Amino acid sequence: MTDEVPLAAAKPFRVPTAPCRPGDEPSFPEWKWTPEDLPILPIDCNSEETHEHAYGLIRVLGNDDLAKGEWNPKIDQDTIKLGLEYMLRLRIFDDRMMKLQRTGKLSFYMRSFGEEAIAIAQTMALEQHDWVFPSYRQPGAQFVRGRDMVSMMNHCIGNEMDNVKGRQMPVHYTWKEGHFISISSPVGTQFNQAVGVAMASAYKGEDQITITWLGDGTSAQGDYHYGLNFASVYKPPIILCVVNNQFAISTHANLATGGPNFASRGLPYGIPSFRVDGNDFLALYSITKWARDRASAGHGPTHIEVYTYRAGAHSSSDDPSRYRPKNDHLSWPGGDPIDRLKNHMIACGFWTEEEHEALVERIDQEVVAAYKEATSYGDLANGPYPPASTIFTEVYETVPWHVQEQREELGK
Repeated sequence: MTDEVPLAAAKPFRVPTAPCRPGDEPSFPEWKWTPEDLPILPIDCNSEETHEHAYGLIRVLGNDDLAKGEWNPKIDQDTIKLGLEYMLRLRIFDDRMMKLQRTGKLSFYMRSFGEEAIAIAQTMALEQHDWVFPSYRQPGAQFVRGRDMVSMMNHCIGNEMDNVKGRQMPVHYTWKEGHFISISSPVGTQFNQAVGVAMASAYKGEDQITITWLGDGTSAQGDYHYGLNFASVYKPPIILCVVNNQFAISTHANLATGGPNFASRGLPYGIPSFRVDGNDFLALYSITKWARDRASAGHGPTHIEVYTYRAGAHSSSDDPSRYRPKNDHLSWPGGDPIDRLKNHMIACGFWTEEEHEALVERIDQEVVAAYKEATSYGDLANGPYPPASTIFTEVYETVPWHVQEQREELGK
């Protein structure tokens, strides 16, 4: 006779919890990965050949701040300096916008704190005409494409100069000139949209690849798998990125997948899959350039897990101290992306602390000037706002009779 566990005592399933909770001492396993671990692969490789890369971690910057390994992109000093400047601009911009939100001049904001390298390095590795389908923490791509800070602030404030006329929430940027597609509040929809645009580009014979991002939490939704499946079947020129910053608002990443990581989820779909250090500017640049070359040559999609940590709150409405230890990001083995690139530049002898401080001061002055100009066009507290009639404009090429009737009714 065997012992049987009473049904009432059995646990039918497990509910994962975050590894650290408020009051705990932050603890992260020491990284075992090094920049020399993984070879660079031919761009026509298949998914099976990337198994090691999906379970490992592509790094370029070592613990000694030097660039090593086959994935070192060996980009010139001016490009690296520009990348540092873009990242600093985004961090200082974010800080200023949070102050605006806290003083009631805009309603809502989301920072990219600790994730500045992702969109900036990856967009710098693309061509200017490539499509960008972002999630919330990729506004830095617009700096790379040349968007003016005042224009970005106008949108967030929702004043009369907002380029989308108040039709979107703050930080839901869209910018046609930069091929930067509107962020959507129902997260995940951009994966399918991006695959469709990539298919259209391939159909038209254009060398115009598409990149898109979603978060670890969003990857638990159906849209993620629909996008992967279409990319697997039709093999369009697309780069599909899962930003694993460990938290979907207040729930830990271990509630989004029961597997060992997110990169490996692309392998069953037959898509080459990689995991990259999301706080390593050079590694991000390198894998994205590789994926773009692959897509441009007609070899299809690439699936990338960007392994990082959300250093700040999910948004201006969130208090992370309620669900994780305070300042836990300071213990993250990947460090801070800005500090790591700065230290690399100093170690290589083409940057100094004095130059860095001067750059921070210059950018801060530029952001303050942009803030003053943007608020001169109005703010949330005081207006002026886009006129109500704009809800009827820029929707139809020929306005239907019933919409025209409604517009006239509003005018009365």
